[in-house]
Amino acid sequence: MPADPPSLCSRETSASMGLAGGQSCSFAGMLTVSLLLFTVSPGAGTTGAAECPDRSPGLQPWSPGHDRDHRVSIGQGSALLLTSSATVHSIHISNGGKLVIKDHEETIVLRARHILIDNGGELHAGSALCPFQGNFSIILYGRADEGMQPDPYFGLKYIGVGQGGTLELHGQKKLSWTFLNKTLHPGGMQDGGYFFERSWGHRGVIVHVINPRSGAVIHCDRFDTYSLKKESERLVQYLNSVPNGMILSVAVNDEGSRNLDDSARKVMTKLGSKHFLHLGFRHPWSFVTVKGDPAASVEDHTEYHAGHRGSVAARVSRLFRSEHGEYFNVSSSSEWVQDVEWTEWIDHDRVSHTKGGEKISDLRAAHPGKICSRPLDIQATTVDGANLSTEVVYKRGQDYRFVCYARGHACQRYRVRFLCGRPARPKLTVTVDTNVNSTVLTLEDNVQSWGPGDTLVVASTDYSMYQAEEFRVLPCRACAPNQVRVAGKPVYLHIGEEIDGVDMRAEVGLLTRNIVIMGAMEDACYPYSNHICDFFDFDTFGGHIKFALGFKAAHLEGVELKHMGQQLVGQYPIHFHLAGDVDEQGGYHPPTYVRDLSIHHTFSRCVTVHGSNGLLVKDVVGYNSLGHCFFTEDGPEERNTFDHCLGLLVKSGTLLPSDRDSRMCKTITEDSYPGYVPKPRQDCNGVSTFWMANPNNNLVNCAAAGSEETGFWFIFHHVPTGPSAGMYSPGYSEHRPLGRFLNNRAHSNYRAGMIIDNGVKTTEASAKDKRPFLSIISARRRLLEWTSVSLGAPGSILCPGG
Repeated sequence: MPADPPSLCSRETSASMGLAGGQSCSFAGMLTVSLLLFTVSPGAGTTGAAECPDRSPGLQPWSPGHDRDHRVSIGQGSALLLTSSATVHSIHISNGGKLVIKDHEETIVLRARHILIDNGGELHAGSALCPFQGNFSIILYGRADEGMQPDPYFGLKYIGVGQGGTLELHGQKKLSWTFLNKTLHPGGMQDGGYFFERSWGHRGVIVHVINPRSGAVIHCDRFDTYSLKKESERLVQYLNSVPNGMILSVAVNDEGSRNLDDSARKVMTKLGSKHFLHLGFRHPWSFVTVKGDPAASVEDHTEYHAGHRGSVAARVSRLFRSEHGEYFNVSSSSEWVQDVEWTEWIDHDRVSHTKGGEKISDLRAAHPGKICSRPLDIQATTVDGANLSTEVVYKRGQDYRFVCYARGHACQRYRVRFLCGRPARPKLTVTVDTNVNSTVLTLEDNVQSWGPGDTLVVASTDYSMYQAEEFRVLPCRACAPNQVRVAGKPVYLHIGEEIDGVDMRAEVGLLTRNIVIMGAMEDACYPYSNHICDFFDFDTFGGHIKFALGFKAAHLEGVELKHMGQQLVGQYPIHFHLAGDVDEQGGYHPPTYVRDLSIHHTFSRCVTVHGSNGLLVKDVVGYNSLGHCFFTEDGPEERNTFDHCLGLLVKSGTLLPSDRDSRMCKTITEDSYPGYVPKPRQDCNGVSTFWMANPNNNLVNCAAAGSEETGFWFIFHHVPTGPSAGMYSPGYSEHRPLGRFLNNRAHSNYRAGMIIDNGVKTTEASAKDKRPFLSIISARRRLLEWTSVSLGAPGSILCPGG
């Protein structure tokens, strides 16, 4: 009998690693595939030196080494190209000095207490037209209690961009965030890998060849060693031609021994089998090995004879690790399966009292077609359903006899049924489970820019924001462009569909970027600020970036900020501080922007716009932060655009009354007048993902996917506060038209999806009003409680101008 055509594997499925089911590969093709090295070679760059800052002429290679006392000054006439990792005390780039980061395969880590850029100084890593492709990190180190004198404007542990300073950081272009398009269930779903099953009509020895580097099934074939003697010779040739190192799954389906010759038995023994040499008629047998490594073999074998009652199986399983460190499981099961079922209950009131018991043949004659000739089990009950005892006392051929007992005496009237076995059938299954402790995410957009090692966060779709979960991306060659495979299984349900017409899909954000700015942290909290360790058991003194009035240029994209911000007013991960107009109206060409950023595990907000106008904040993911995440501060901030920003897991902080939770509100009273009695739900408890102090700002396509209080909070300052005092007349902000508010969504927020409020207290605490400065004035208009609908969608009513 000839071998199966290439369609042998056509019914099989493959979704997570390896070749898709239905691939027909010649064996020559298998050999080619098995020897391929799946590597990605960097393409030759076509971007010119004019666009790539590290190719500019005149740059002097710089590798200062590691010296924590080295205070670096890069001034007039200095244009340095950092080529390797370095540790210094600090860096001051000024008076036309320039520092450029070399883009090459070597990872560069720059450690400093602070970096100050002003008066014509410039710091560059990549450009808008030539994104940085390597890996570059800035680690800001230092404690608050080391006795270092803080800069009066920038403080400690900072990147400061002062008047005339330029900061240009442009990392790889990657999708910032998207939506889950298929629901994730707790524990994950086994919808990846390879599955093969055969029964009647496919007898013989079936072989699968599996690539150990990826878990891909690259070829399978069947050898009918029951019918044809020549099949043994073909099996030997096939196995000998498989390259060493390949995984082999070999098993018998139905029968494969009748024409199995010694050469085939011996080659299998050489591969590591101990049972194939003596394989008998219709014996189930399964075997998994690594060609060339007999010690890696796992094998199971059992005998099966005509008349055998019940199922028998030979099962093996072996865990492997791919070249990328991911695990996959190869398993095989060779079986004779006997399916069983109970007959209907039969009322039996003509009981024979013969010594030999009841004849089943008599019952079969009385109830034709309802009872099998050789039942596997018998059950009896009284007419009322009480269980009775049964015993098979005699059988000869197919003439079974049984007796029924009730309390030691023969039953009189009872009901009986029989467990009947169907004819046994062969069954062979081979599986490659490529989702061993992994999960495939199906997403809305093309996510091919997300690569192995990247970290993602999947938002909660429950009322609790704490059901957000992080996952690490694994390699997945068989994933569709809108799929990624991640390590681990989800703990919570994450919805990936519309329910009753409402878009309930979880947001999925990218946290990893190839340019990283992060604070070096201590192992535990230390009290650099009052009460700080009463509320946090971890260090919250991170790094921060501040842009001052008159900076020359600032463009950040493709950057990851981690462990940034401090529980001190003014020290935030990204802070535009009283910078005025930062778009064309302020003379910035191109306009200032921060986009394609991930800002996560931060200690004071995400992006702060303070006394600044016209800033573009686009495609920014803010995750696991303390205090308001996307924050406009004093009230005069206008024309800023938050476009396609995602904020989630926004927790309370200590800085402002609106940041604080109830416990903080009751504990932190230094900024109130003596005798103040806190009312947390009125004065505090306002932490929000988007905190808008002026209506004339734009929020488009944004998601507030989890805050301890509110998603979007519009709360207008009757007069500007803080250093912005006097910038507009009383009542100005309340009467400004609302900017664009379109297609935004909010869910998993404890208090509300969106609130428009009266304002904040703009006077200092006094005997007349003992509440702290910037306490919330309660006149809250809740437009939405917990919701995951899309605000601003066609047909929805939001608020004037929405």
